[in-house]
Amino acid sequence: MTDFERFEELISGRYRCISIVTYEERYAVEIVRQAAMGLERDMWIWSASEGVREGFLAGSPSVAGTDNPAAGLANLAGAKPGSMCVTLDLAEHLKNGKALRILRDMIEDFDKTGITIVMIDHQDSLPDVIKAYTRPFEISFPDENELLDIIRATLQRIHRKTPIEVGITQNGLNTIVRNLRGLTRRQAVRIISDTVTSNRRFDDTDINVVIASKRRMIQRGGLLEYIKTPLDLSEIGGMEHLKKWLSQRKDAFGPEAAEFGLKAPRGVLMLGVQGTGKSLCAKAIATAWHQPLLRLDPGTLYASFIGESERNLRDALRQTETMSPVILWIDEIEKAFASAASRSADGGLSQRMFGTLLTWLQEREAAVFVVATANDIEALPPELLRKGRFDEIFFIDLPDSAVRSDIFAIHLKKRGRDPEQFDLDALSDAAEGYSGAEIEQVVISALHEAFSDKAELDTERIVAALKASPPLSVTMAESVQCLRSWAKGRCVPAE
Repeated sequence: MTDFERFEELISGRYRCISIVTYEERYAVEIVRQAAMGLERDMWIWSASEGVREGFLAGSPSVAGTDNPAAGLANLAGAKPGSMCVTLDLAEHLKNGKALRILRDMIEDFDKTGITIVMIDHQDSLPDVIKAYTRPFEISFPDENELLDIIRATLQRIHRKTPIEVGITQNGLNTIVRNLRGLTRRQAVRIISDTVTSNRRFDDTDINVVIASKRRMIQRGGLLEYIKTPLDLSEIGGMEHLKKWLSQRKDAFGPEAAEFGLKAPRGVLMLGVQGTGKSLCAKAIATAWHQPLLRLDPGTLYASFIGESERNLRDALRQTETMSPVILWIDEIEKAFASAASRSADGGLSQRMFGTLLTWLQEREAAVFVVATANDIEALPPELLRKGRFDEIFFIDLPDSAVRSDIFAIHLKKRGRDPEQFDLDALSDAAEGYSGAEIEQVVISALHEAFSDKAELDTERIVAALKASPPLSVTMAESVQCLRSWAKGRCVPAE
């Protein structure tokens, strides 16, 4: 159903107190306006800037003396029975005892008055005593048909002011529509407007402009990060078992796989020693599968207002689903939800957040492939490891001798050196116990030393750099051994 249909259904269910938390205020007001018109009800709007005014006609005069929250609510309380009353950014004013008291009285009298109050706010900060009576309503992201209408309407509006030239192909238009998925209506309008402003044209060359604008807009929102993925699986040494598993599922998102009886892969949880390439794998999977990569930083989800953290998580997951097929990377997942495994001092917030994530991992229908990485298995709640959350749980161990040789070759080649000019076997033997990330840093360190000495990089310099920097497997030997012991028999080896 559309947002308009869902809202009418809510009104038909006799919900009298509705909360809409959104940045798309104009769109939310329009939903209420259409419902009021369809039900032939009066509509009134209150805001601190204008007070109470009639809701159907733009620019209608305000009721004098109602810009104060308490006065505005008192006026709305006397509206005609059955009226739909909209408040804009009321939540932050409810710390005032009188305004809160009047609103509570209104709620108590709803059954008598038949009034419906719709509170539209930009953040979820309603007092708990009001939330207890409130039915939340979430604004959806626009689908492809609506995005197409938004593009056309935006271009027509701009063209009426200053003519623009439209020369886009149907394939180009479809690509732009697809890349606008997961954005709000306001964001989509902003991107299209910015795209045609500079050259007064709209054609296939604007596809990359739209993609870049979307990347910036998503990252500005703070919940999701759009990751560039130039890395390929061939640039990661070893992990042959994991690479084969991923290769077999590369085309499992298409209609042919569905006809064959396959569902889209759900994701992998990668456990392992720090620096063994878990994060690199997430980027490489996106490149190999030709899918966008979104990184969810759980630390950005937590907010100061009660209930806002949970809403941030729901919004991030909902936006990810809208952009599907897509790969969602949750890095170091144990750091965000570690306290969910034990009693914490956050009032149960971690448990609620973790419960929301678990439910989504289990029940989502959209083609979102989740790559979660973790270093500390003891900090992970056991529910996360249950089958069904992920397709497979891989353990990424420290590289063996052959893989270490490959890793040295990869990093030497990336820095313009011919690996055949180095004794890779000697380097591999000297680097026993080192992770892939540590090997890369050793190569960089040796390069710095060679550059400083005005000399060329050679095997001896790299071996010397290895001896000067002991690996994590030595400095934290007990933790590494504990992780290896736990993973044996519980996880699938990546190598």
